[in-house]
Amino acid sequence: MRILLTNDDGIHAPGLESLEKIAAELSDDIWTVAPETDQSGLSHSLSLNDPLRLREISDRKFAVRGTPTDCVIMAMRRLLVDHRPDLVLSGVNSGQNAADDVTYSGTVAAAIEGTLLGVPSIALSQASSFQHGMREMHWETAEKYGADIVRKLVDFGFPPGILYNINFPNRPAAEVEGVTVTTQGRLTHGLHIDERTDGRGNQYFWLAYRRESPDIKPGTDLDAMKKGEVSVTPLRLDLTAYDLTESLGGHFGGGA
Repeated sequence: MRILLTNDDGIHAPGLESLEKIAAELSDDIWTVAPETDQSGLSHSLSLNDPLRLREISDRKFAVRGTPTDCVIMAMRRLLVDHRPDLVLSGVNSGQNAADDVTYSGTVAAAIEGTLLGVPSIALSQASSFQHGMREMHWETAEKYGADIVRKLVDFGFPPGILYNINFPNRPAAEVEGVTVTTQGRLTHGLHIDERTDGRGNQYFWLAYRRESPDIKPGTDLDAMKKGEVSVTPLRLDLTAYDLTESLGGHFGGGA
């Protein structure tokens, strides 16, 4: 099985090292094509106004000066044209990609692009927390459970237009309570503008999080991680609200 690895944290991210360990339990035919620099929060964006730069790091490992989506396209359309991958794994992201955050996530976007190109794709993220100003990461949790979960998903199969989003809880591996299939939760929107002034008196701004505790619904990805469980969420590319098409059609028909 040929596996393509990518991420949004960049080619030198520690989570990519964890993903390489996970993939090594599944195959010895592993290719890595990841962004040259951190591309977190860029979602499913493409580089259309700047050239893509491809740099070979080592055998079967490349960096792209571009987005996670660019990386998957570069791998498929340039590097692996004659032998496409059988599986795309994106991550392991530093921090969870659950609930509404999947719409911002470059990690999930890379899996979306793989799915669009007809390759089974999985996004993997490791939840974290901040302790005394430092980010606490339990990479060993993703490394312990990742390969077995991926095997089970490959065995189950990938219906058309479906990708899987895995979130590992912010716990040591020994304290994980199991694996559960979940739905996508909802977060309170906590992005705000942090206004600052530079040394020359000019204004500048940062986007920053200031979230309140969300109302976590049972069965969601947030609920699973709160319980210390690994969350596995099937996501669909088709965003159509089918439950509204008939009533919306009637509304427009009635007003014609």
